[in-house]
Amino acid sequence: MLNVARLKVLKEVAYRGSISAAAEAMSYTQSAISQQIATLEAETGMALLERHPRGVSLTAAGQMLVGHAEGILAGLDAAEAALSEIAGLRGGRLRVASFPTAGATLMPHAIATFRSSYPDVELTLTEGEPEQIVPRLRAGEIDVALLFEFPGESLLTDDVTKVELIEDPMHLALPREHRLAASEVIRLEDLAEEDWVQTSRTSLCALHVVRSCHAAGFEPHVTFESDDYQTIQGLVAAGVGVALIPELALSVVRQDIAIRPLSPSAPIRQVIAAAPAGARLVPAAPVMLGILEQTAAGRTA
Repeated sequence: MLNVARLKVLKEVAYRGSISAAAEAMSYTQSAISQQIATLEAETGMALLERHPRGVSLTAAGQMLVGHAEGILAGLDAAEAALSEIAGLRGGRLRVASFPTAGATLMPHAIATFRSSYPDVELTLTEGEPEQIVPRLRAGEIDVALLFEFPGESLLTDDVTKVELIEDPMHLALPREHRLAASEVIRLEDLAEEDWVQTSRTSLCALHVVRSCHAAGFEPHVTFESDDYQTIQGLVAAGVGVALIPELALSVVRQDIAIRPLSPSAPIRQVIAAAPAGARLVPAAPVMLGILEQTAAGRTA
């Protein structure tokens, strides 16, 4: 395989017209330049230079090789420039993913802040539930993920950088005329005989709600499932069940439902930002992690 450094030497000799001029331009000795050319000729098995009393000229093989070397070296220069732009956040891309309720609350401000500071970085956003996003994060398809997890139930492994952002408690949603709507204290076990509305049964939130009900001593009777929290609010308002809804999903609350805290404490999901660790971490990712942390801190301040 041809050596890039020796190709640079050959190109410089061709441009300068002599070994001594190339040596001076490259801050090498003449013997070092001669040795590099001799090694390149040995690698190719062909003479590349013709020596003259007042300099050198390229052979046909040397002209052909210099022509290719120019393209190779120009490509390498372009690659180095592109890498420098990415490192300096003057280019490159950042692929972000978020679960929907954070995508509607935390993420918009973070995206606006990032784009105002780094407009040359291509920024994309996709949505999904954590169980859908984490495999894509591991596969290198996503650079920064906004996720949630419940205590002791993390989907992430040690090869991921994780930043805890905010706690997102789940509140009880009741029809406005429900017998418990005016109660100052509502415990989860008070809802044992109720019908329930929840997200799809395999989702992380639904699984945790069921576990919480089990811990309170009952099996919830789930009548309807929806992964749209506005639909869940509508079903609660219609009186077909009660629901536990995360606080981030309550930025808009219907007038015909009541939102109440659970006593003594509610199930809480931890909202986190995550990015690949090590060599797979793109330069823009730590910046976005910091912005998300600031955005979350501003929300809780």
